[in-house]
Amino acid sequence: MRDAAVEAVFQPVRPPTTFEETVERLGTAIRVGLLAPGSRLPSERELAEELRISRSTLRQALTTLVQSGHLTSARGRSGGTFVAERPPLHEPEEDPLGRDGWAVLDHRVAIEVGAVILAAERAEATDLDDLDELVERMAAPGDFEVYRRADIRFHIGVAEAAHSPHLVTQMTEVQGQMSDLIGRIAHPEEVLTRSNAQHRRLVRLLRDRDAARAVPLMRKHIRGTEHILGGLI
Repeated sequence: MRDAAVEAVFQPVRPPTTFEETVERLGTAIRVGLLAPGSRLPSERELAEELRISRSTLRQALTTLVQSGHLTSARGRSGGTFVAERPPLHEPEEDPLGRDGWAVLDHRVAIEVGAVILAAERAEATDLDDLDELVERMAAPGDFEVYRRADIRFHIGVAEAAHSPHLVTQMTEVQGQMSDLIGRIAHPEEVLTRSNAQHRRLVRLLRDRDAARAVPLMRKHIRGTEHILGGLI
C-alpha cells in the first residue's frame, strides 16, 4: 500500500509540459525520499497509465532521470527501473531553489516574453538568420558548455531582434543569473534536444510575425526549465 504522499507522486500529469513535469515529479519524490533508494518503479505500461502520459514521453523522462543519477535501469527477468542507491538528496523542508532562485525565474518570464512580443514586431531577416545559426550550433554534437554558450547567445539574440538596447541589457543579466542555477544540475541530452526544438519553432514563428503563438511557446519553454530545475536541482 502507498501512503498519501507517494500516491500523489503517481497522479496524472497535466499537459502541456508533460515531459518536464514528469521529470520534476519523480525527481523531487526521489530527492525527498518518498521513493526509497533501491526501490523499483512500476512497469513502463503501468506508470504511463497512472500518470496518463504516452509511453514515449515516459521513456524520455526516465532516460533523463537515469542520466542525472536519480534512477538506474537493468535488463532481464529481474530488470526494470530502480531508484539509485545514492540519488541526489536534500532535506524535505528545504526549497532547493530558494527565494532568490524563484525570483530569477519570475524576472526571466517578464524579460523573455517581452522580448518575444517586440521581436515578432521588429525582427529583421538578418536577426532571425543569426538565431537559426545558433539553433544549428546547439543541434550539433558537442559538450554542454558549447551548447550553453549558444543557448545564452540565442536568448540575447531574441532581445537584439526586438531592437531594444535596454531589453538586451536585462536579458544578458537574467541569462547570467540563470547560468548560476543551471550549473547546479545535470544536463541530459534529452532535455537539451527538446529545448532546442522549441528554439527552432520560435524562430519560425518570429519570421511569421506570429506573436500570438510565439508568446505561449516561450512561456512553455521557460516553464519546462522551471520543472527540470525543480526536479533535478
